[in-house]
Amino acid sequence: MAGGATAAPPLPERLGPGPRRRARGPGAQEEHLLCSVPAAQTLARVIRPCYGPHGRQKLLVTARGTTVFTGSTAAILQALELEHPAARLLREAAHKQAESCGDGAAFVVLLAEALLQQAEHLLRAGLPRSQLREAYAAATAEVLALLPSLSIRSLGPLEDPFWALYSVMNTHSASQMDYLTKLVAHACWATKELDGSFHRERVGVCTLRGGRLEDSCLLPGMALAAKPCGQVISVLQGARVALFVCAFGPASPNAPATARLSSSADLTKFRKGSEQLIEKQVAQLVTASINVVVVWGNINENTLTLADKYGIMVIQARSRRDMVYLSEVLGTPLMPYLIPPLKPGKCQRVYQQDLGEGMAVVFEWECPATPALTIALRGATAEGLKSAEQAAYHGIDAYFQLCQDPRLLPGAGATEMALAKILSEKGSTLEGLNGPAFLAFAQALQSLPETLAENAGLVVSEVMAEMKGAHQAGNLLVGVGVEGIINVTQEGVWDTLVAKAQGLRAVADVALQLVNVDEIIVAKKSPMCQQDSNPVPKKVKECLSPVKKSNPWNN
Repeated sequence: MAGGATAAPPLPERLGPGPRRRARGPGAQEEHLLCSVPAAQTLARVIRPCYGPHGRQKLLVTARGTTVFTGSTAAILQALELEHPAARLLREAAHKQAESCGDGAAFVVLLAEALLQQAEHLLRAGLPRSQLREAYAAATAEVLALLPSLSIRSLGPLEDPFWALYSVMNTHSASQMDYLTKLVAHACWATKELDGSFHRERVGVCTLRGGRLEDSCLLPGMALAAKPCGQVISVLQGARVALFVCAFGPASPNAPATARLSSSADLTKFRKGSEQLIEKQVAQLVTASINVVVVWGNINENTLTLADKYGIMVIQARSRRDMVYLSEVLGTPLMPYLIPPLKPGKCQRVYQQDLGEGMAVVFEWECPATPALTIALRGATAEGLKSAEQAAYHGIDAYFQLCQDPRLLPGAGATEMALAKILSEKGSTLEGLNGPAFLAFAQALQSLPETLAENAGLVVSEVMAEMKGAHQAGNLLVGVGVEGIINVTQEGVWDTLVAKAQGLRAVADVALQLVNVDEIIVAKKSPMCQQDSNPVPKKVKECLSPVKKSNPWNN
């Protein structure tokens, strides 16, 4: 890291001598006692520069050739193709953290990697694996027990959540974060139930290209970035919705089918048959009282004309994700064929909303557990809209956590540093093997504020020395800022207690699993698994890849 090389963490002398290692040549690599450490280090090396509010962005090119520009750890992990089982386990833990709390994926990866490195130091010092697991479990229980005592502020039931959400959402690189946080805070506050509960599905997020982020607004109901295709542009009462993930009309002309026509009569008969099929499909929708159709696919002009005749509003969606979201909210299935569903979706009204350069379709109804407001985000670029969308969802998830537990922890690495200080003091006094594990856990926690200082462009050794001095003096509210150490209460940097506790549990679970693994055994793939979907001749493959690949897990 910046600021000089860090020394190996000291271990108590009461540990016995470690296992003997075979002598190696001067150029040989040191063998890892934990086979998961190299994978964790490689994954952390990718994620570390993106951690914190001053983290950098990644420009990824996936295997399909698509370009992903993001600083989100969850998005980066999703784009990576991982082969190492330990790396996949870390990614799974990080994704579960992001899904449940909306944030903390980088926290899980970096802290788990630091704990595995410290575990390897303890193994080399002679601590048995079984006792290491027990000691790590005891340290985790101590950390989780200490965490609530570090909470110094809570969000009141009638308090404006802007100050709490701004700290959480400010970790993203979106511009105009003040205005975006106000929108999210207002949407969450307006949809909060009378009993104090909050349902995340009550607030939706819609992205529309064009304009500026300051042009973003709140829309009633659920809005989608879509447009009506026919003459019917609204259904103002008793909307019954069907969702189709197929063409709205006859089968696609690219389908593998051949019509054998030998005369003009056959051609006329075929055309009439196609028209009759279209009329039958639309008539089935009318019989089922379907008056709103959302399609993810091509729309046939003749079928659209019939839909206009019967007063059916036809909407063409832009993404499958919107279709899945509509299906979950409306409680109706995605139909692969143009037949009415047994249970159509119902809402009060559906209409189009013109937002300057953008167009949205609004589904509005007055029922509990359904979207009451949608945050319509505007932006000039897809990357900027994606960053703003991630920040908005992050704020919605944070408000959901605060409604469950309103307590907040000091951010900017102050909580990790305070936990490290308490664990170090207790580990120095403990007898037996728990003491070294507590010290190792403290060293792992200190790596997080070190990463924040490094990403902020600060001298890590100086910042960490100042932080340690402040925490040793009893000031547990000192964290890492853009210019050095800061007082988190004055700067308003907070973390939710729910997300931090859940992240620590996820880290402990994955670390305890990987500590007990001493070898990775990979079964030989069967010939069926090795076949490619687009087979390439063996000689061509040998010409394309003349270098024989080695197994990276055995290095």
